[in-house]
Amino acid sequence: MFSKEEKKSTNELSQISNVIGRATVLEGSIESAGNIRIEGKVHGNAKAKAKFVMGNEAYVHGNVVARSGEVAGKVNGNIEISELLILKPTAIINGDILTNQLVVEPGATFNGGCKMGHLAKDIAIEIPQSRATEKQA
Repeated sequence: MFSKEEKKSTNELSQISNVIGRATVLEGSIESAGNIRIEGKVHGNAKAKAKFVMGNEAYVHGNVVARSGEVAGKVNGNIEISELLILKPTAIINGDILTNQLVVEPGATFNGGCKMGHLAKDIAIEIPQSRATEKQA
C-alpha cells in the first residue's frame, strides 16, 4: 500500500514535537503531522495527527482535533480525539467532546456534551511543500 520511503516519511513526521511555550501567544490555527504541546495561549484551532498535550496554565480558544490528548489547561471549544482523552484535575473544558475513550480525573471541569465510542478516523493535515518545490511548479 505504502512504499518504504512514504512509510518512513510518515513515521518521521509523527515523531515531530511542537511546543507553544508558556510566555507565547499564538493568534491563528496550528496543524502538525506530529505532536503538539501547549503551555501558552492559542487563539485558533489546534490539529495534531499524533498527541495533543496542554499544561496547567495553557489556554486554547478554538477547536482541538488529535489522535490522543491530555488536557490540564482551559479549552473554550470542541475537542475531537480519535483514541484516548485524559482530563487532568486542573482541566476546564467549555465545549463538546467527541472521543473513543475518556478519563476524567477528580477536579476536572467539563461543561458541554460528550459522545463516546467515536470511530477513529484519519486526521487530515496539509503538509506545506518546501519553497524550492513551489518555485519549480
